[in-house]
Amino acid sequence: MRIGIIGTGTVGRTLAGKLVSLGHEVTIGSRTKDNTAATTWAEQAGPRGHGGTFADAAAFGELIVNATAGTVSLKALQAAGAGALAGKILIDVSNPLVFSPEGEVGLDPVGTDSVGERIQREFPQAKVVKALNTMSAPVMVEPGRVPGEHNAFVAGDDPDAKAEVVALLEQFGWPAGSVLDLGDIKGARGMEMLMPFWLRLMGHFGSTDFNYSLRSAG
Repeated sequence: MRIGIIGTGTVGRTLAGKLVSLGHEVTIGSRTKDNTAATTWAEQAGPRGHGGTFADAAAFGELIVNATAGTVSLKALQAAGAGALAGKILIDVSNPLVFSPEGEVGLDPVGTDSVGERIQREFPQAKVVKALNTMSAPVMVEPGRVPGEHNAFVAGDDPDAKAEVVALLEQFGWPAGSVLDLGDIKGARGMEMLMPFWLRLMGHFGSTDFNYSLRSAG
């Protein structure tokens, strides 16, 4: 599959590297064509890895991943172009983290909205699926870093799009049944609100190699 990744940070590069290793062809996009992170990654990735702008990545991909910071995701996707996103699955991995002058973490939006919902409203012809934002980038692509059974989540309005995303996560190594469907795109609210809690857990464990493991009596 051809996959376009919007964002060249740690999450974007980690996902891009895993996808290339699985045989997919990836264009990773940034604001400018000469972005050092994008061009360096593409040089190291081999013939299936490419660098470019947000618009280049969106036009290239049959499936799109938003791996930008949640506070700038709409601007990045607007630069990518609504036409290039129309009809495509758009996996939103972002978290809208904001930090106070004292270093306390919060979210914007929070509670009554989410980045996932804002993206779906802004690009109604895209099939937005919130996924993978509740863990570190290494665990996203290598769930075996955390021993035992643990969970990922998806939320989105299109059932077929969610099924395709779950199938992609299974390629990453997530076992069948470990990815929990939280319903429509409003499920992104709870997923994003987990991130301040996740940061507290990171401080507790002193590591990012942990994840949520849920049990149900039903």
